[in-house]
Amino acid sequence: MRLRHTAAWVGVTAAALMAVSACGTEGTKTAAKAVDDAGKIMATLARVTDRTENVGSAEVRMTTEMPTTGPIAMDGTYSWGHGFAFDVEMDTKAVRMQRLHAAAKTRMVFVNGAYYYDIDPQPSGPLKGKEWMKIDASAVFGDKGAQAFQGNTGGGSPADAMRSLKYANNVDDLGKETVDGQSTTHYRAVVDREHMGKFKEAYGNKNNAFGSLTGGADSITVDIWVGAKDLPVRMKQRFGSATVTMDFEKFGATAAIKAPPAAQTGDITDQLKKATERQG
Repeated sequence: MRLRHTAAWVGVTAAALMAVSACGTEGTKTAAKAVDDAGKIMATLARVTDRTENVGSAEVRMTTEMPTTGPIAMDGTYSWGHGFAFDVEMDTKAVRMQRLHAAAKTRMVFVNGAYYYDIDPQPSGPLKGKEWMKIDASAVFGDKGAQAFQGNTGGGSPADAMRSLKYANNVDDLGKETVDGQSTTHYRAVVDREHMGKFKEAYGNKNNAFGSLTGGADSITVDIWVGAKDLPVRMKQRFGSATVTMDFEKFGATAAIKAPPAAQTGDITDQLKKATERQG
């Protein structure tokens, strides 16, 4: 089993949903108009954030792009109304999980701070006879980073990612664009390392899987295309060499996401942590 490839995919997937929060930035008198324009943009994004938070879930299509993997697509449900969770399908070959799953698509669930992969029962080891493989988020973000996914605050939800933009040090209105057949307004914001807040350690620490993937990124650039109902149509995040794009197809009214039965699950969290330390 290629734990290294598994770690890479988990890290890329989780990276799509980073919430960045910390201290704000200040304007100057000589940049009064720029500050005023930025204030209007941030007021708009605050409305979008509130609307997104209130709907609680969405059907999404997501693509990650990294030099080491190429584009990887997945689609399914994201939920943040009662704790952050998602239930998606992805291309098995693209995420290099053919040795664990023969089907063309692999289902992945994230709930209660852990990832679950639908796999073929293995002949030996912790996955012997199991239909699901479990990896705790701490194997990707470290213990402190994983704590952000706990509780009912949403953790790494799209709403949290947008809420964090109030700490951006550069925001722009890029005008009207048509996305997925909808008329939208395109906004861009940049959050630098000093304002990454509770995920600063995860971004800067190369001793965990996520840190090694981002390479200690100096900033996150977030593009959001907002539709007529003050809801995001598309969100794109760029950090280090990674780019993650989420298209929102439907909000609300999605099924509850639950963890697979424990008896059908094999936990490889400790193995993955040890493998990451050896590669560190």
